[in-house]
Amino acid sequence: MNRKQTAILNKWLYLFIGIAVLINFSALFIPITGPDGALYALIAKTMVQRNDFVQLFYHGTDWLDKPHFPFWITAISFRILGFTTWAYKLPGILFLMMGAGYTYLFAKSLYNKQIALWSVLILLTAQHIVLSNNDVRAEPYLTGLIIAAVYHLYKAKINNSNWQLLWGCIFTACAIMTKGMFAVVPIGGAIVGQLVITRQWKQLFNIRWLAAIVLILIFILPELWCLYQQFDLHPEKVIYGQTNVSGIKFFFWDSQFGRFFNTGPIKGGGDPFFFVHTALWAFLPWSLLMFAAVFQLIKKGIKYPQGKEWYCISAALLTFLLFSASKFQLPHYLNIVFPFFAIITAQYLYYITTEKTIRGIGITQTVVIVLLLVLISALQYYFRPAVLSLYTIVTLILLFLLLIVLPGVAAQNGFQKIAFRTALVSFIVNIYLNLAFYPSLMQYQATSEAAVWINTHNPKNLPVAELGDDNTAPFEFYINKPLTTVSLGGKGSLPARPFLMYAGADDLKSLESKGWHTQTLKTFQRYWVTRLSPSFINQKTRDQELSTAVVVEVH
Repeated sequence: MNRKQTAILNKWLYLFIGIAVLINFSALFIPITGPDGALYALIAKTMVQRNDFVQLFYHGTDWLDKPHFPFWITAISFRILGFTTWAYKLPGILFLMMGAGYTYLFAKSLYNKQIALWSVLILLTAQHIVLSNNDVRAEPYLTGLIIAAVYHLYKAKINNSNWQLLWGCIFTACAIMTKGMFAVVPIGGAIVGQLVITRQWKQLFNIRWLAAIVLILIFILPELWCLYQQFDLHPEKVIYGQTNVSGIKFFFWDSQFGRFFNTGPIKGGGDPFFFVHTALWAFLPWSLLMFAAVFQLIKKGIKYPQGKEWYCISAALLTFLLFSASKFQLPHYLNIVFPFFAIITAQYLYYITTEKTIRGIGITQTVVIVLLLVLISALQYYFRPAVLSLYTIVTLILLFLLLIVLPGVAAQNGFQKIAFRTALVSFIVNIYLNLAFYPSLMQYQATSEAAVWINTHNPKNLPVAELGDDNTAPFEFYINKPLTTVSLGGKGSLPARPFLMYAGADDLKSLESKGWHTQTLKTFQRYWVTRLSPSFINQKTRDQELSTAVVVEVH
């Protein structure tokens, strides 16, 4: 490929990356999903309302689970932008974009500019990356922080730079203060794996790495101090049904190794193949190419270990294997190694030369593209989203036409045409999901819908209460008034009557049978939106999956 062709191809890559960035921002205003996302938003909101950035609270009680860093960032966003959906999601998406930037820098330093651009495009179109920028939790922060830490530590090694080492330690500490000590696994795995496999023993035992450990411990002191203040200084507090709970011990052991060995207060069940089949859908539409790329890298690297970079495969596979051995597994855990998978996949595609391989990849990706288009068509046919604007329809039609025509115009060889078509199908899938499916789905999250309705339909400025259940965090976040939580038995301190109350219709009947006098103001259809079932997705059978929630005035 000559210089002119490379320049033209890069312009197309910039355009595609720009579209991918916009699509990742397209879920910015979709309501926050409960329970987890809304819970994190509520904790950060409480942090701002109490003007307390040291202690984490939920429902007025001490909360010991996740570290502070994402809550600090979200609380700062709330301070500046207010308690809104987009103020919650924006910092996480920006951290993911930072991760995309560092993916580019790392891939460019390891390989070349074009592989770096393909790496960014692959990362930003991987399915679970886009999903996680809608259902924002800790992973977008962690994804950005981990690849940033690896890049700076890599630069510290090759340039013998103390400043790069310092930045690497800062990003590592922030990653630890986002998810705990396991954040060190992909970071340390990348550096140690490269040095061990290439037998750079002198570099491996360089004193800079001891200095890095000391710096990281210094930089996580804010987290340790907060935990000490909230928990270790107060052994009388009851946490997970126990007293004498050390927040620092929980941070270093129970929250991570306790979940890994299933000995901590938060337990799960492990499946050694969980992340294999998770990767198959989470890294779509690139997942089959990624598995092929990993296989080829290991196969060729075994023969010539000194001629390969091992940072990416070491970070990704060590984390992948560790998570697979864990007893506590969730799909979004895998996001943090997607930048490394993206680089591995991009370099594999770039160096393909044989027509046979290109033809095989073309057939494989054509099958993937067709299946994804069929899946989205079936979703539209059965789900019938209530939100589907003319703008969205026109955009989807244009993208489909581009899927057929554009790769032949933009690309010079087979792999580029395949890759552009693969990116385009991701655009189609995620524009449909973020502009039609999810906005329609979230109308069934009655808690957020009811809170927004009350905020605009309470002319008497009545007090607000909720009849508590296990998924009311969205209601508590979105309501703009002080909130009283009432137990299902109707016990607890109640606001002065009359007051408004959100409750499940069936739960409300039990209170009415005890003499409560209520007037129904608004009815909502309710469904736990993170637990999709075929009968809910099918519009014809959806009603049997729905329950009813109400906003009532209690006299």
